[in-house]
Amino acid sequence: MILSVSRRTDIPAFYSEWFFDRLNKGFVYVRNPIYKKMISKISLQEENVDCFVFWSKNPKPFIKRIPELHRIPFYFQYTINAYDTDIEPFVPNKNASIETFIELSKTIGKEKVIWRYDPILLSDRYTIKYHLKEFESVANRVAPYTDKCVISFLDRYQKNEKKLTITGVRELRSNEIMLIAKQLKAIADLYNLQLETCAEGIELESIGIGHNRCIDRVLIEKILGRKINARKDKNQRAVCGCIESVDIGAYNTCRHGCIYCYANNDSKKGNDSFSIDVSNSPLLCGFVSETDSIVERPPKSIIDKTLFD
Repeated sequence: MILSVSRRTDIPAFYSEWFFDRLNKGFVYVRNPIYKKMISKISLQEENVDCFVFWSKNPKPFIKRIPELHRIPFYFQYTINAYDTDIEPFVPNKNASIETFIELSKTIGKEKVIWRYDPILLSDRYTIKYHLKEFESVANRVAPYTDKCVISFLDRYQKNEKKLTITGVRELRSNEIMLIAKQLKAIADLYNLQLETCAEGIELESIGIGHNRCIDRVLIEKILGRKINARKDKNQRAVCGCIESVDIGAYNTCRHGCIYCYANNDSKKGNDSFSIDVSNSPLLCGFVSETDSIVERPPKSIIDKTLFD
């Protein structure tokens, strides 16, 4: 079983204490985001977790506790953009983010830290020229500490539409995507970084940019040193190449406040969800009620057992 920690919120940044408490207790509850009264009980026992995939814009609070993961394999998707507080209100500034990136890479190894520069958006301030300058600025510093950079382009959702409109942010047109992609690829090549896209329908393979898989079979097999049996994740978009995983996060709990976020209804730091004390709860946000239905999810290893016979 692969656990995603998490596409829905930044657990390493804001909920490290909760995560390691749950790891010690050996299980976590995850409320179904659609059917609110349904809760899954998911094992965090070492023998039941094949790999953790962590997603973060600030894993600084997490780094000192990494030894507590014991022998469970893992890797990080680490986003460093170059936006100001009008776009990412509560994300650490670029320099601080880069320093944490380097610290994390030195702690766990460069092959386990993937730099994400996403989503790319345009406005009067954030032009293509701006992105090229800032992308190279970050690449120059993090390239010795990672092998890959993943990019994506802004998607509009109902949850972020109002905020994007107010700030004058827009999506890139097809010709703009091709223009910036070619130049980003040239920069990535200069710093010996593999450049791929995340869940993008546009084909950029003709210029050497392939499709990334955030929950990546190849990388997981490399980290495990073993083959795995896993299907494409049917719960993700058709253009997403990720294999199956179980997400233990909760929507509307991230405190970064990014205006482009699809996981928060409200980007304000004062969102009510943030103030709920979860330190003693198996749920990331809130508590179990008498009307909730709890179902234990059977742990299913993806490791190819035939290799051990």
